Amino acid sequence: MAVLDLCKTLPLRTFGPGEVILGDGERTGLLYILVSGGVEVVKGEIHISVVSEPGAFLGEMSLLLDTPHTATVRTLEPSVFHVAEDLLGFLHSSLAIALELSRVLARKLHYITSYLVDLKRQFEDSGDHLAMVGEVIEGLVHHQEAKVSPGSDRYPDPTLD
Repeated sequence: MAVLDLCKTLPLRTFGPGEVILGDGERTGLLYILVSGGVEVVKGEIHISVVSEPGAFLGEMSLLLDTPHTATVRTLEPSVFHVAEDLLGFLHSSLAIALELSRVLARKLHYITSYLVDLKRQFEDSGDHLAMVGEVIEGLVHHQEAKVSPGSDRYPDPTLD
């Protein structure tokens, strides 16, 4: 069953172009599911991605990790979303939606891990600070702590004070 079919009982919210639906460092407590339109995801001045696929989840990591949003999500055009105000209740109401959200997160992890492995291969013999990529990947892949803090010693995440 498609994500949007599973969300049809959730309320709809419409945003105009250029509106921020999730602000970096904020806590909205909301999960957005894109029905139509498109958004950009940015961290500071860094463009991360454009999302325009109906059924895309936005805000899930903040809710699941109980942390502020780690990026800003802004509409690029008029956009419509289903909105879940109670993520856990929504997930408990439908095993299918919980499974789909799990699949989305697993896909994201797979792509990021594949990219990091490629970086490790590229820089493992460089002999400079980039050779540390392998150690960083090991730490990320085997990180099992319940609480996480985005950023690094060099660039700490200012949204988590």
